[in-house]
Amino acid sequence: MPLITLRDLAVSFDGVPALRGIDLEVRRGEAVALVGESGCGKSVTWLAALGLLPSAKARVTGSVCLDGQELLGAAPAVLDRVRGGRVAMIFQDPASSLNPVHRIGRQIVEALRLHRGLDGTAAREEARRLLDQVGMPDARRRLDAYAHELSGGQNQRVMIAMALAGQPELLVADEPTTALDVTIQAQILELLGEIRRDTGMALVLISHDLGVVGETCDRVCVMYAGRIVEEVSSRRLFDGPAHPYAVGLLGALPPMQGARRPLLAIPGGVPDPAAMPPGCAFGPRCARHVGACDDAVPLLATVEPGHRAACFRPVPARGAPAGSMAATVADRDRPADRGMSRIAGQPAGHSTLSHSGVGRSVAEPSTTGHVVRRPLGYALGHHEAWA
Repeated sequence: MPLITLRDLAVSFDGVPALRGIDLEVRRGEAVALVGESGCGKSVTWLAALGLLPSAKARVTGSVCLDGQELLGAAPAVLDRVRGGRVAMIFQDPASSLNPVHRIGRQIVEALRLHRGLDGTAAREEARRLLDQVGMPDARRRLDAYAHELSGGQNQRVMIAMALAGQPELLVADEPTTALDVTIQAQILELLGEIRRDTGMALVLISHDLGVVGETCDRVCVMYAGRIVEEVSSRRLFDGPAHPYAVGLLGALPPMQGARRPLLAIPGGVPDPAAMPPGCAFGPRCARHVGACDDAVPLLATVEPGHRAACFRPVPARGAPAGSMAATVADRDRPADRGMSRIAGQPAGHSTLSHSGVGRSVAEPSTTGHVVRRPLGYALGHHEAWA
């Protein structure tokens, strides 16, 4: 039985849809990633699931079940026990999530008191241990610091410590390493992995960093315009994505070996939520577009066992077994670059994604092709472990 199940979860703000029917299950101890462009609904999915959206502006429908208990519409007392206790969330901007007028130690102790019943000296000592666990230097002294006295990376460590204070069964991490340098990123991700192994905690990682996703998560859900368009194991995603949008995301990564080449970019832009195109939301940007794409919204369907994509013409997997859906889909008009092309006038090496395996962020032009070796390296359509 899954730990948490989302069924047909939809969100609209003032009548404008932001989520258009999310179906997702997370099992105990599993690590699942949500990836996609900014604004596709990754964070909103979990804010809605935990009842954290403003009720005056947001209309949430569907179902969110935690161990069979419905959370949508649950009483505030029920949600207070769940949030920070069974399910914890690390928010994207730690500076705005911490209370600026209370000391760090008090805020961690509050979580320990609410969810574990600790108080006084025992709670303060546990707060210090949590800060030590997340690598905060001089943890005992930092308990008496205010958020504005800490760096962005230190504030993120405090947020992680607060999330772990309730010993959650599920941790939702919204870009948890954004404010950290590469070395500290690795330490935090290793820490989360150790906690998962020791406690059986499940993890949902919301990230733009495909390198982090590949190293950390068992399964990846690719989101576009408020829907999940591909669901697949992390290894299989890098070996051969089926949805043209996922192909485009991987095309924005620099090759880890061989000759340098201009990075690929997805033409066009994300559609306006208030004026979505008919049928498939990705259709106007897709090189595999056919008439059927405008007639209906494609639903997630099995491409191969353990691999689902919401596409009428999924990209065939290399070496797909005879008779599989991926092997039988017509591919007559597929260009050599797997359906993506450079945007005219865009500088070579430009992409809107980040990838911590390159010497500089690929969100800025990369002209040197220099690559920093990491435990895992990813190139378009290849998944290769570094020695």
